[in-house]
Amino acid sequence: MLRTVTHRVRRGGCAGPSRLAIVIDVSQATAASEPLTAIQFRSDVTVELVRSNASDADVLFAARVSTQGEQSLAAAQDEHLDTSRSKGLINYLMRDRHGSPFEHNSMTFYVQAPIFVFREFMRHRIASYNEESGRYRELSPVFYVPGPDRNLVQVGKPGAYDFLPGTAEQTRLAVAEAERIATAAYASYQRMLEAGIAREVARIVLPLSIYSSMYVTVNARSLMNFLSLRTKRESSHFPSYPQREIEMCAEKMEEHFAALMPLTYEAFNENGRVAP
Repeated sequence: MLRTVTHRVRRGGCAGPSRLAIVIDVSQATAASEPLTAIQFRSDVTVELVRSNASDADVLFAARVSTQGEQSLAAAQDEHLDTSRSKGLINYLMRDRHGSPFEHNSMTFYVQAPIFVFREFMRHRIASYNEESGRYRELSPVFYVPGPDRNLVQVGKPGAYDFLPGTAEQTRLAVAEAERIATAAYASYQRMLEAGIAREVARIVLPLSIYSSMYVTVNARSLMNFLSLRTKRESSHFPSYPQREIEMCAEKMEEHFAALMPLTYEAFNENGRVAP
């Protein structure tokens, strides 16, 4: 879901929000000459594979050096190596958790998501991250709101809980409150910038629902660890209960992984989605 609203920002006071359809005016300004800032509300995430050096062949030559030594070099340099007969070796490595051969590859993703998702991402100290800076650029007015299919009600206790759909009233409330706070906060942010306050200070009023962007570089072994923790699958040996928004990112990354390294991905699933 993507919706756009507009507001005018001027130095000085700010009236309360007044909603007409999907247009919100959060200031008293009426002059046509004043610029409009479009605020976007999204319920999705963006994950793009920027570049990769990753294939099942990378796993094979890395594993075979242990028994073939320099004889493995020819296969390592063969860009057209047929891996179709090597499913058994990859499955063996995955099953017995010989993990290092799965590290000789690289995938770089571009991710757009709310900042609260990035805070969860960066708990995984198995990737390289470079994120958009709120100190060095003005942040764009793009904010997350729960989509209509986002479960809202927590049932159970930590470690043994599930999320169930909310009522229509709960969904409307969650969206309305998220939009209200984001709109007011961004107006405050703009007023502070207009007054000459540094970006690194002005940004403190912005909520965690604002979108940021970053590059994430990871190898297959680390990615499998991430997927095992940030997706919920019935076939997993160790069940995980991720927050839905980071799971949305993980699902998109998993699609790319499956396409790049199909034998590795198949073995990952056949062995309970446990990173080797």
